[in-house]
Amino acid sequence: MTRADDVGGVPHRERKGERTRRRILEAARCRFAQVGYERATIRAIAAEAGVDKSSVIQYFGTKQGLFREAVHWHVPIDELTTEDSSRTVENYLRGMLGAWSADPDSPMAVLLRSSMTSEEAAGILRRHITAEVVGPVAARVGAPDARLRAALSSAMMMGIASQRHLLGMPDLAQADLEDILRIIVPVIRELIAPGGGSAAER
Repeated sequence: MTRADDVGGVPHRERKGERTRRRILEAARCRFAQVGYERATIRAIAAEAGVDKSSVIQYFGTKQGLFREAVHWHVPIDELTTEDSSRTVENYLRGMLGAWSADPDSPMAVLLRSSMTSEEAAGILRRHITAEVVGPVAARVGAPDARLRAALSSAMMMGIASQRHLLGMPDLAQADLEDILRIIVPVIRELIAPGGGSAAER
């Protein structure tokens, strides 16, 4: 019989299962970051997580299912968007660059690395950015070609993040974040809010 622990009667087995699941996801991100999607194996991920291969399959089904969950991230566009278009762009950039800086093996970083060698990973990246970034940002662009503008701004931000943190391009990697923001925010703002603001701001 499942034993309830002392915290609100939550079954001990469920809490242990959540910890195991989280440990597998962390090991998977690490492994995918090291060798990419194609070369990573469930057996190696299980060994790194300290569990049996059957446990990985039990929680995630397949390597594809594990990869999808390991690299999923949510971009809180609603929370980052303000009435000030410059502040909004700065929020987007700080959020993205901050995530890379805080965790080199963040879901976004792992997915981008894996997409370079796996068409399956590249497809996940395309769908994820389109759904999480391009669509929501385009909905807030008060100008013609809204989706193209959103896609271009996303490409610029991803390019900055990947060259600063993934490729380590010296002029970006060594630059102060405030200097990067000072120069690039007006450029991206003009893409998504031409003329200094969206239709709602003007």
